[in-house]
Amino acid sequence: MVYLDHNATTPLASEAREAMLPYLDGEYGNPSSIHSAGRRARAAVDDARDRLAALLGAKAHEIIFTGGGTESCNLGLIGIARAHAVRGKHIIISAVEHHAVLHAAEHLQHFEGFEVTVLPVDSAGVVDPALLARLIRKETSVVSIMHANNETGAIQPLEEIASVCAERGVFFHTDAVQTFGKIPLTTSLPGLSAISIAAHKFYGPKGVGALYLRAGIALSRTSYGGSHENSRRPGTENVAAIVGMAAAAEVAINRAAEDAERLAPLRERLWEGIHSACPQAIRNGDPARSLANTLNVSFPGADGESLLMGLDLEGVCVSSGSACMVGSIQASHVLIAMGVDSRTALATVRFSMGRGTTEVGVDLASTAIARVAKLQPALAA
Repeated sequence: MVYLDHNATTPLASEAREAMLPYLDGEYGNPSSIHSAGRRARAAVDDARDRLAALLGAKAHEIIFTGGGTESCNLGLIGIARAHAVRGKHIIISAVEHHAVLHAAEHLQHFEGFEVTVLPVDSAGVVDPALLARLIRKETSVVSIMHANNETGAIQPLEEIASVCAERGVFFHTDAVQTFGKIPLTTSLPGLSAISIAAHKFYGPKGVGALYLRAGIALSRTSYGGSHENSRRPGTENVAAIVGMAAAAEVAINRAAEDAERLAPLRERLWEGIHSACPQAIRNGDPARSLANTLNVSFPGADGESLLMGLDLEGVCVSSGSACMVGSIQASHVLIAMGVDSRTALATVRFSMGRGTTEVGVDLASTAIARVAKLQPALAA
């Protein structure tokens, strides 16, 4: 099997697995219990919080553990917007956000009286900070723009966006689920209020994430039932997963530059192989402004579902875009926002690489694509 779907999820790092094992077996205490087993569990959660905060350049109390990236994005956007609705009920998001942000914004608009402005992107999938500055109004309370896109890998100018938000006095949340552990990210940017991350994107376990929330920013909870996480996110903490996330995060941060340096040439090698087999193929996005591991390719005239199924039969694991939209027959909203027509967007494949990707694997994928393409009339011509 050639696994090229790391943006959907990554395999569990051995360091994370080893860190988790004690809390999947003998150390099963509830971190809210006051007995010794509970205190040991609480110590493990606190230690993980300290380590994650150190990696982000944050304070421990600024880290809120969640059940994953989607919950983190919901809590970051909805939680801040609700808490500061008195200052204004206008929010701004980009057109290429993950549905965790898009649907959260739609909820605020349809059920809580907020107005949502959608910031467009250019053909590379990148926003214009100058346009953002013009769209911010006195009643704007929150801006939410992702650090890098999960489908195309397009990296947004985070520093410039944060600067605009700082100058205009609005809160800025960023979905960094696809960038944490891949490219530099720090909480020290003036204007950056909240960051969402998810462990399974950087070789940690599924079902756990975190929200960084700058100290002093009020947050309204989005679920109810307890006083966990300083009364910001109720529910018994997943101790094993939290410990595994911290271990995976340290490894990811330490080797991020090395991984990017290795993966960028492999990405280009794969593109060259695809373009050689299918000259009609179109590369979406600007490689100079994209994550080193991500390649998004459209095959005009082809049937996207058949491409995915054909590659799966060849032993190549890829996707058409967000893994959270499995079963959707709609064209990618990300590609549509970049100006790609809907038929071409439906014939698009995302290739995302990781630590296990090799030249041999890339070449096997290229060969598989060539074979599958011959079965597509539009590509075989």
